[in-house]
Amino acid sequence: MSQPDVDEPVFPVSAAAELSGMHPQTLRQYDRIGLVVPRRRLGGGRRYSLRDVATLRTIQRLSQEEGINLAGIARILTLEKQVTRLEAELDKLRPRADTGSRVFTSGPSGRVVIVERGRRVGRGEGRALVLWRPGR
Repeated sequence: MSQPDVDEPVFPVSAAAELSGMHPQTLRQYDRIGLVVPRRRLGGGRRYSLRDVATLRTIQRLSQEEGINLAGIARILTLEKQVTRLEAELDKLRPRADTGSRVFTSGPSGRVVIVERGRRVGRGEGRALVLWRPGR
């Protein structure tokens, strides 16, 4: 049996509000300020995913139990997304480092780019080249 897609937008505002323990108007307000932005149906109706509902529960907890304001919550959520992205990037780089591909560079956006053996770094690909030698 396959796992449900946590990003599939299936819940209307009323169901997402009930699942998160919030008033539907609160969800609409969070959408307006960009805190939790659900996907829209063709007719414009909001649809929330399981991930959205989990985020709403986190917002509820941070607000009520921790006393954090909405600006602080928005910053926390942004940082959590950044950590998740960086962890995924690190997971992608780890196996390569273990197999001997140890040259990395930073791309124009600052993201780490793997340089394959025998390949030269082009001008637009990175400004700093790092040769990683573990144990030295």
